[in-house]
Amino acid sequence: MEGGQVHDSVKDYYGKQLKTVNDLKTQACVTVGKSVTKPVREAVAAVHDEVVSKYYGCGLVIPEKLEGMKILDLGSGSGRDCFALSKLVGPNGHVTGIDMTDEQIAVARKYIDYHREKFGYKEANTDFVQGYIEKLREAGLKENYYDIIISNCVINLSPDKKSVLKEAYSVLKEGGEFYFSDIYADRELEDSVRKDEVLWGECISGALYWKELFTLASEVGFSRPFLVTAAPVPIDREDFKKILGDARFVSVTYRLFKLPPESKAEPTEVIYNGEIPGYEAEFKFDHQHIFKKDDVVMVTGAVAAALKCSRFSDEFEYQPGPKKSCGTDSNSKLDFEDPFEYLENLAKKGQKVEASCCGGSNKCC
Repeated sequence: MEGGQVHDSVKDYYGKQLKTVNDLKTQACVTVGKSVTKPVREAVAAVHDEVVSKYYGCGLVIPEKLEGMKILDLGSGSGRDCFALSKLVGPNGHVTGIDMTDEQIAVARKYIDYHREKFGYKEANTDFVQGYIEKLREAGLKENYYDIIISNCVINLSPDKKSVLKEAYSVLKEGGEFYFSDIYADRELEDSVRKDEVLWGECISGALYWKELFTLASEVGFSRPFLVTAAPVPIDREDFKKILGDARFVSVTYRLFKLPPESKAEPTEVIYNGEIPGYEAEFKFDHQHIFKKDDVVMVTGAVAAALKCSRFSDEFEYQPGPKKSCGTDSNSKLDFEDPFEYLENLAKKGQKVEASCCGGSNKCC
């Protein structure tokens, strides 16, 4: 499908064909996210029922240390994540959602005052912009403005994923984070798969080959992607299996950072101070790095740069790592971490990973 055709097809699917999450035909767009803290659970539970019923994301994209932050949600839909985040950022933070679908934007705007009153704010700290995630600046969003960008099972719906990353990079502050869930394939998908409008709307046929994300992130200027969580996306319908063949899919939450050009990659010892609200005992940066309070942890230069140059900077003490007489930082072996291999390794260890379920609940689609 061509770019304009993709946009029209997605608008029709999410604006007119889907009425609630129960109308989805696969489990891809509503897969399970990470375990969450009590404040996050309470924030999500406070969102209005109509907003929640039209939530089609693939995880819970709520990162840590949010108070006072300016956040942008790409493809915000009915606004579920935006309203949950509006409670977590507090009255001095702000959350903006952007979406191209008339019906979804209308639902989100309908409940701005409802959530302002529910959270006890004098002024609303959310707003919703109608526009395309490939053209953020054209929609009036400021460059170098946002502390955090989130996205929940939306980038796969875009016909121009590199433009999405470029625009996100442009509107993020230096040191800002792009924290997002999306669907990825274990291969390049055939053109015949790409042309299936229902599978595109279901977040399947527009999925990137996972390696391509690493390439695009590097080309745009982002840090390497850090894998936070992953879950398999099963394809159960026989008619979809015939179209997709042996292709496999996974939902992954990644972190990307907009780091200053001069940031260096040196191995470093870090000590977490335990002061991020809700994460006092430990902070999970990605699946390989779970920082327990007061523990000394050696990290690669890539992780050290992300911590030092982001909003997490003051949450750690930093000490130079031991010097090596030869060789380089060990980032290279991790630069292309395969999420499918990661899930297979968990299975070999006997660790159960839940497949995707409706709206992050226990009821599978």
